[in-house]
Amino acid sequence: MTPEDLKYTEEHEWLAGKAGTVRVGITDYAQQQLGDVVFVELPEVGKTVHAGDPVGEVESTKSVSEIFAPVAGEITAVNAALDGSPELINSDPYGEGWIIELSVADPAALDGLLDAGAYQELTEKD
Repeated sequence: MTPEDLKYTEEHEWLAGKAGTVRVGITDYAQQQLGDVVFVELPEVGKTVHAGDPVGEVESTKSVSEIFAPVAGEITAVNAALDGSPELINSDPYGEGWIIELSVADPAALDGLLDAGAYQELTEKD
């Protein structure tokens, strides 16, 4: 299931929000590929990032995957609940398993991201 109201990246991150501040996490498809998440490395609040910059890591029983900033901006919040419960990414990737909140530098950058249909096509190719 790919929620229709989110934007997506080719690196399997999702974004919720239209402009200003967006919430970012990894998709259900990504968490399934990773397997059981056992650790999440979160960035510092206040860090300025460019689109494509690594902003953390998700470690699972299978591998370690970097999380990338989908757009440029400043990290305004991190999901501290993941420190004690990284499995939230597996159980609720679009809800309680969110990773960061980002103040978007250029709201027009969101237009370049994938919609649900395009993301679904991307995952069907994999």
